[in-house]
Amino acid sequence: MGAQKLYRSRSDKMISGVCGGLGQYCDIDPTILRLGWVAVTIFSGILPGALVYLIAVIVIPKEPEGEKHLQTTVIEMKGKAKKK
Repeated sequence: MGAQKLYRSRSDKMISGVCGGLGQYCDIDPTILRLGWVAVTIFSGILPGALVYLIAVIVIPKEPEGEKHLQTTVIEMKGKAKKK
């Protein structure tokens, strides 16, 4: 199996998929990352957090459609099935 790559999520996104992609990459709930990002952004004076997010949107590629997207969807569905 190849190395895991960081992508912006197509399926788990609120704005552009940065936190969703980081969550998938680090195996962390993206909601926790989003809350942390908002807290850091607010306490740092808005501009630094927003600037880092904008850079992440530009630098991190969007998750490719096709097999990778299908694999991610299957993993998410398995996770939801375990929660029930």
